[in-house]
Amino acid sequence: MRLERSVRESAILHFVRGAALVVGAVALAPAGTAYDQYGQAEWAQRYDADARLTVSRSTTPILSTQTVAATEAAIERFREIVANGGWPSVAGQQLRLGSNGPAVTALRRRLIASGDVGPETGSSPIFDSYVEAAVRRFQARHGIIATGVVNQQTIQALNVPAETRLQQLETNLVRLRSFSRDLGNRYVTANIPAATVETVENGEVMTHHMAGVGKIDRQSPVMQTKAIQVNFNPFWTVPASVIRKDLIPKMQADPNYLNANHIRVYNKDNQELQPEQINWRSLDALNFRFRQDIGGDFNSLGVVRIDIANPYGVYMHDTPAKGVFGDDFRFVSSGCIRLQNVRDYVAWLLKETPGWDRDHIDQVIASGERVDVKIWPAVPVYWVYVTAWATPDGITQFRDDIYQRDGLGMRSAGANSAAPTVVQAARPMPADGLIQGDDDSYFEERPRR
Repeated sequence: MRLERSVRESAILHFVRGAALVVGAVALAPAGTAYDQYGQAEWAQRYDADARLTVSRSTTPILSTQTVAATEAAIERFREIVANGGWPSVAGQQLRLGSNGPAVTALRRRLIASGDVGPETGSSPIFDSYVEAAVRRFQARHGIIATGVVNQQTIQALNVPAETRLQQLETNLVRLRSFSRDLGNRYVTANIPAATVETVENGEVMTHHMAGVGKIDRQSPVMQTKAIQVNFNPFWTVPASVIRKDLIPKMQADPNYLNANHIRVYNKDNQELQPEQINWRSLDALNFRFRQDIGGDFNSLGVVRIDIANPYGVYMHDTPAKGVFGDDFRFVSSGCIRLQNVRDYVAWLLKETPGWDRDHIDQVIASGERVDVKIWPAVPVYWVYVTAWATPDGITQFRDDIYQRDGLGMRSAGANSAAPTVVQAARPMPADGLIQGDDDSYFEERPRR
């Protein structure tokens, strides 16, 4: 019995050591290395050691002459793909590492046609590590979380015809060319379809932020503006549009919603009322003012808000609901833009404002004090709508035409089926000095200083 256990333990140890050696060998082996049946290596290199199958975050600004040139080159490549018959469609079934069958062979052909994997990988019906790497690469290029699993959203993106992708590139090249002039030494770009924000300095991306942008029926506007002020620990006062669309339905479903979210009710004489004093089965709530307490854990603006001069009443801000930044579908706001790692963003904006380094920013946020800081000099901000572009390293990026502005009839797998509405018309600034919002929006109560 003891001998039998010893043999079994020895075999397990031999297997673990062998597996470790194989992992190390596959990771380090030069191209062309072959392994015997005990090596269990299908390929000469691990997929993550092959630069062709990775998508690195580009430091080239999306609004740049380099991006224009790269997109022009991508258009030529896609014209060749279209001339050669495009690419095949794939079956509507989930595939993952270990899957086997004709659907995997079709997937390989599709990924080879778009350059996500090389033709030397063959036509095996087995979903191996190279197919998984190619799927991850494809997903990264299409703004899908790179799991390596062919899910419904990935299938939908795979089955967009090459002709449509070519048209998408041509449409967006016009948009990119319109921004090929000098945009400033320091500027911010928010790409709405990609739901991302980048800060640019001296022609290089300095920080990159996932974002939450406008819903299909509450779209973020395309505009050119400037970031002029940072509000630390802001109040959030609910505007009429959000009271009507969101607050009343939430209170009908949960009478404790206001208390749970630290939202107070005031009448026209600035006297605080209790939620039960309002008839939530009517529009009575529109006669009152709703203000959320300061607090990063529950305030809809989080701990900071960035003023950007514009007639739409929109702005950029933090959010306590940070889970959205890990989602594929980040079209969640009422027009404003919510920022991941907002403190890094604010530190970059205030970089040239004396006395506002990262330590001071953190101290002010921790204090809970309501503080406004003017950004000097004001930083140019561009909210753009770009659904297709290429980078100088040859990577072509595509995003869903979430607001249906490309004119190609594509619709996101994550989008609802309702027809999108046009972003609201420009509104003048109120004469009383309050900034009107439409998000997560609010009427900002300025501290008197």
